[in-house]
Amino acid sequence: MKNAVLHLENAAIYQRDNLVLSDVNLTIDKGDFYYLIGKTGSGKSSLMKTLYGDLSLKQGEGSIVDFNLKKLKEKEIPFLRRKIGIVFQDFKLLSDRNVFDNLKFVLKATGWKDKEAIKNKIHEVLEKVGMKSQYYKNTYELSGGEQQRVAIARALLNDPELILADEPTGNLDPKTSMEVMELLTEIHKSGKTILMATHDYQLIVRFKQKTIKCEGGKLFEVAQQASV
Repeated sequence: MKNAVLHLENAAIYQRDNLVLSDVNLTIDKGDFYYLIGKTGSGKSSLMKTLYGDLSLKQGEGSIVDFNLKKLKEKEIPFLRRKIGIVFQDFKLLSDRNVFDNLKFVLKATGWKDKEAIKNKIHEVLEKVGMKSQYYKNTYELSGGEQQRVAIARALLNDPELILADEPTGNLDPKTSMEVMELLTEIHKSGKTILMATHDYQLIVRFKQKTIKCEGGKLFEVAQQASV
């Protein structure tokens, strides 16, 4: 358990008052990469939202990056989100400011004050995602793939212990999806732990990782497919 970044035991996942997943048992250790798959409505998003504190864990046990999900208080959620990076399907960038200021906004909101440190950190994460030269552009000037790269850079800002990627390629064309997936694979190789919800089976076949599936109200690990 000492390497577990995420641990759920006999957990029940609710979407409002509806039970969507029961008896969830899951342990993700430092350095793991898991895909989370399942049809729309199978509970993937509800599970993700429970992990980053949008939905509360009502039954069972759960811990994520040393936070107890069962006892998580509203005021602790910002601190939890400093230790995890979240990448959304629809990027969730602020359209009224440029790339640099999008990232600066997050750092300031999470307690960074030193201007030089802020600037250095932003250029460091933009370098990692291949967007350093575009730091001055407004987000609406960027392509979907570029916006997702900025969103991934944003997820890396506070050096998270775990990255939760919720359908990160859902709004992208196949070529751009591959590029984003290659980037996430590089980030994983650098030592990051990733849980990625996806319905893109091309990616799962091409970039093989452990896979868990939501189906019929349960969560279970899927056997590795043979190489294609």
